[in-house]
Amino acid sequence: MSAEATEKRILSVLEEDAQASYAEIAERADVSKPTVRKYINKLEEEGVIIGYSADIDPKKLSSQSIAIVGVDVESERYVEVTQALKKFDSIESLYTSSGDHTLMAEVRAPDGDMLGRIINEEIMGLEGVSAAHPSFLQERLK
Repeated sequence: MSAEATEKRILSVLEEDAQASYAEIAERADVSKPTVRKYINKLEEEGVIIGYSADIDPKKLSSQSIAIVGVDVESERYVEVTQALKKFDSIESLYTSSGDHTLMAEVRAPDGDMLGRIINEEIMGLEGVSAAHPSFLQERLK
């Protein structure tokens, strides 16, 4: 069994259940608990595993609105805009994009009005942001 295959099985278990114990991961990945510990420590040190999180259904939360926002940025202001957006508490995730927009941001707010203010005033208020294209999430299907 290759090290790469072992890593893939361990990561697969963690992706399904980030709260799984070492014993559960070992059983499901068909390796020993010390092997699980060794690989998880290695993957964390290498930056492959960057954190553990819970998947949340926004419809189940009282007062939570989410939008995926395509952000168009002037190339000469890219670094400054990206650094500023990373500091926004309302931005859960920020990605570079090879699609229609320079960046894609997952923005969360207590309600749609606040979400609109964040997009229109805070994001669009940054020098170098030329447009913001939100898609408001409604129902989680998977």
